[in-house]
Amino acid sequence: MSSIVLAASGASGQPLAERALQLLLASGEEVDFVISRGAMAVWQAEQGVSIPGNPISQETFWRSRLDSTNGILRCHRWNDQAAAIASGSHKTRGMVILPCSMGTVGRISSGVALGLIERCADVHLKEGRPLIIAPREMPWNLIHLKNLTTLAEAGARITPPIPAWYQQPKTLDDMIDFIVIRILDVLGLELGNLNRWEGPRKHTKQ
Repeated sequence: MSSIVLAASGASGQPLAERALQLLLASGEEVDFVISRGAMAVWQAEQGVSIPGNPISQETFWRSRLDSTNGILRCHRWNDQAAAIASGSHKTRGMVILPCSMGTVGRISSGVALGLIERCADVHLKEGRPLIIAPREMPWNLIHLKNLTTLAEAGARITPPIPAWYQQPKTLDDMIDFIVIRILDVLGLELGNLNRWEGPRKHTKQ
C-alpha cells in the first residue's frame, strides 16, 4: 500500500494537522508526516507543545499524544531531501499540506524547494499525483491569489479550511472534524463521522 504524505507548515491551524493524522492512522493508513521548522514554532507558541526533531522520537511522541497504535507512521526531518518521498520513483497516493502557509505556497509555486515539504510537493506536481493545499491565511492579497492560481493550473487542489454550519456543529471539535474530513474527501477517503448535506431540513408545524 502506498502512503499518504501529510505535511504541516508554519501557519496557525495545527489542530487540523493533528486531527488529520489521527483519523488517517485510525483508519489504518500509511502516513509520511513532515513538519516544517515554522510549524514546530507555532505548535510551541500556540499550544505549548514541544515536538521532537528526531524522526524516531517524533513518531513515539505522536503515537502517545494521539493515543494511536493503528496504521503506519513515518516522520521526517523538515530538511531531509534524501527521504524516499523526495523522489518521484517512490510511490505515494497523494500529499496534503494542512495548514499551508503563504510562504510555502509561494515557494512551491516558484519551484523553490528549501525543505522537504516543498520538494515533495514539487514531486507530486511533476508526477501528476494529487496535491492538496489548505492555505491558512486571510485576507488573500494579489500575490497570494496569483501563487494559488499557478498551483491550481499546475494540478494542485486548493482547499481552504473553511467551516460550515449545515452540520449544526456543537463544539470546536465538530468544526475541526468537518474541515479535516472534507479536505481528505479530495483524496477519496471516507474518514470519521460527518453530517453531510442532505437537503433543507423539514420543519414540522407547531
